[in-house]
Amino acid sequence: MGRIVGIDFGEKRTGVAATDPLRIIANGIDTIPTEKIYDFLQQYVAKEKVDLFVVGMPKTLQSELAVVATKVNAFIEKLQQLFPTIPIETIDERFTSVLAQRAMIDGGLKKKARQNKALIDKISATIILQSYLEQNRFNL
Repeated sequence: MGRIVGIDFGEKRTGVAATDPLRIIANGIDTIPTEKIYDFLQQYVAKEKVDLFVVGMPKTLQSELAVVATKVNAFIEKLQQLFPTIPIETIDERFTSVLAQRAMIDGGLKKKARQNKALIDKISATIILQSYLEQNRFNL
């Protein structure tokens, strides 16, 4: 069974998370400068079996696609070209940054550490992936 990779795409940085081989839990992998994300994913897929990409889709409070969704869709199209055999699903990513901040506070991180945007992106990718796992736990 291959891993599922969760992606929190951003214009500057992209958070990446992956499941364990049994798909029980999501773990943050890294935050990558967005211009290097395709190289990172190619290297990751070369060493790990990946069965699915889950990409966070930004939506407004009214459940409409956010302005940045066009860039996320362009990212997904390129991802499909690079990995034509790996399916891609999207999941609503509303509030993941807020949840990431809350997780850092609950985890006891100092204020300085909580201002690390790269850490927020990695945690957001983990939340996106864990949400997907919970929504699909009986289908995986």
